[in-house]
Amino acid sequence: MDTMTLTTTGTAGSTAPAPSGPADLRPQTHPTPAAVRAGRPNRLKRLWRGPDADPSWARPAVFCLLLATLVLYTWNLTASGYANSFYSAAVQAGADSWKAFFFGSSDAASSITVDKPPASLWVMALSVRLLGLSSFAILLPQALMGVATVGVVYTTVKRQFGAAAGLIGGAVVALTPAAALMFTFNNPDALLTLLMALGAWATVKAIEQASPKWMVIVGVFIGLGFLTKTLQVLLVVPFFGLAYLVAAPTTLRKRIVHSLLAVGAMVLSAGWWVAIVELVPASARPYIGGSQTNSFLELTFGYNGLGRINGDETGSVGGGGGGGNWGATGLFRMFSSSVGDQISWLIPSALVLLAAGLWFRGRRSRTDLRRAAYLVWGGWLVVTMLVFSFMAGIFHEYYTVALAPAIGALVGMGAVEAWQ
Repeated sequence: MDTMTLTTTGTAGSTAPAPSGPADLRPQTHPTPAAVRAGRPNRLKRLWRGPDADPSWARPAVFCLLLATLVLYTWNLTASGYANSFYSAAVQAGADSWKAFFFGSSDAASSITVDKPPASLWVMALSVRLLGLSSFAILLPQALMGVATVGVVYTTVKRQFGAAAGLIGGAVVALTPAAALMFTFNNPDALLTLLMALGAWATVKAIEQASPKWMVIVGVFIGLGFLTKTLQVLLVVPFFGLAYLVAAPTTLRKRIVHSLLAVGAMVLSAGWWVAIVELVPASARPYIGGSQTNSFLELTFGYNGLGRINGDETGSVGGGGGGGNWGATGLFRMFSSSVGDQISWLIPSALVLLAAGLWFRGRRSRTDLRRAAYLVWGGWLVVTMLVFSFMAGIFHEYYTVALAPAIGALVGMGAVEAWQ
């Protein structure tokens, strides 16, 4: 029982409450061990139940989805051995040498780099340093990136369209063949796809709050995407920016300033590594693999940039020409026999639901958040799909994993909106 200190007055036998004093003289209460133990089940129940505004089935359902995705992506994970040996060798080198780790070298002696920036190699090399060299240690981060991508799509779609839409979107991503392949392989596309999804999530948050902080976070995710697979991440930038400029609930001047902050964050989060590589003397670093002049910038804008668009693949590790080797270009490339069974099975539905969703929201206010979400995900899908369809340079079917989050989100959002 709590007690209060009493003081005596000048009159014998009389007492009076003590005046207010320092905090250590005031009544103090502390939770008992029993109360602490009783609170733990409530926290666990809250974690399982989720926010009060959500349906009671939502949080258990998403936990089941994420667990099922984890099982799907890790089951027999090492069946492909070391997967792409080109990147596995670089991961092993990065686990043996911090210099090779930083530059993304193919060998521990740091004689030549791979033909991509090293961000995805960093993640896998850290896993190997922690778990030891094995196929499992190299591929486990990729599987976890897949689970995270499903979770990000669910969370982002749920914000505006509810848990059912989020679950549909996440399930579509998890079950897309291209995603199931690349989230169990060691190419950089897994990390790139996760970072693009995180960029969409941060963009939606930024639009909701008209927040410069969240626009900076968008820029950071895009910058890290550049350090994963250079220019491909920029395909999502136009409609991320357009959605914010159109829908953020603040003045046009602030929307422009916030967008410029995002660009600055993108340049800084990617440019620090590029600047170091370009400024370090060539004799003190490995040769930039895939380049003709030992320059990362030349690699970025040449072989990994315009070369992918126009088919001039000078510097290619594997060589090859244009459309003759990589399939016919055009609108129907995504529906060819080699690509169609990887991801295209839901592209028509996603496009129809995108058009319907924009029509449903057509007369809403400028700041309508659902329409903004359609711009974010729809712009991602359309721009990326068109570039993949018409690029004359190197094109592999697995590149289409970058479409999976957008397709999943649009199917989930559009299906729920059409039902409503």
